[in-house]
Amino acid sequence: MEIRAAEAGDLDGALALHDQLAPYLVVTEIGLRLRLTTPLGPGQATFAAVGGDQVVGWATTGLIAGSDPLDGQLRVLVRPEYRGQGIGAQLLDAAHDVLRSAGATSARVFAEPSTAEWAGRWGYRQTRQVHYAGIDPQKAPELPEVPSGVELLPLNQADPLKVYAADVIAQRTKPGDAKIVARPYADWLRAIWESPVMALDLSVAAIYGGEVVGFTLGNGDHTKLWSQMTATMPEYRGRGLAKLVKTAALHRAAAVGVQNCYTANYDGNVPMLAVNEWLGYYRVATHSVLLCPL
Repeated sequence: MEIRAAEAGDLDGALALHDQLAPYLVVTEIGLRLRLTTPLGPGQATFAAVGGDQVVGWATTGLIAGSDPLDGQLRVLVRPEYRGQGIGAQLLDAAHDVLRSAGATSARVFAEPSTAEWAGRWGYRQTRQVHYAGIDPQKAPELPEVPSGVELLPLNQADPLKVYAADVIAQRTKPGDAKIVARPYADWLRAIWESPVMALDLSVAAIYGGEVVGFTLGNGDHTKLWSQMTATMPEYRGRGLAKLVKTAALHRAAAVGVQNCYTANYDGNVPMLAVNEWLGYYRVATHSVLLCPL
């Protein structure tokens, strides 16, 4: 068994691993290829556990953008038949080393509840749960009535500066354990607007009075999508804008042949859980949110 930095040649094996264990995480070829072939920033790393010619374990790390104090996040996957051999422990130790070197003060992971006791050996504790849900976009409900004065735009047709301004507010007010402050516009532009992983054409903004008052942002490819953020500006909440932009985005996904859309919400995010239930999302998994000081 070899545990090492992941390489471009591991791509097919890593995709198969994710599709087997957690297809709802929406790891796509374009996203994984980009991660394996471009220089990684501080706190970013990817490790593979390889037995023979098979990828049997995988770990990724990153910093939570805009967090203060600086928080890290990671993911560890090991094929069930290879568990209990120390592979997960070695991957986790390697991930922690990377995050510590980058200055992260804590590590966060979403994990199967059955692994919480195991993760406790490193000091992880559960803070809450996160629920994963999926939908076939072809089964999305009809678009609700668009309020007078509101315009729906694909995100790639909106003004990126105005989308950024809305995202800054959304990040500061979203549920979660990390304290998020604004990241510089140039960093956001590279990570979101210019990233080939983002599906801006299948994401939707609600414009009112020339400003972005609500939006939904997705990433993935034109086969499967991950809805990573849906937000309504505080003064416009309670008017159905989240339902509106999410329904419109699902319709756009259906029109280009996307087969599955996935998302996740913390258990305390009652309004968004209700929106997703109204849309027809079905729950596919529940993970424990585990936090560990570094």
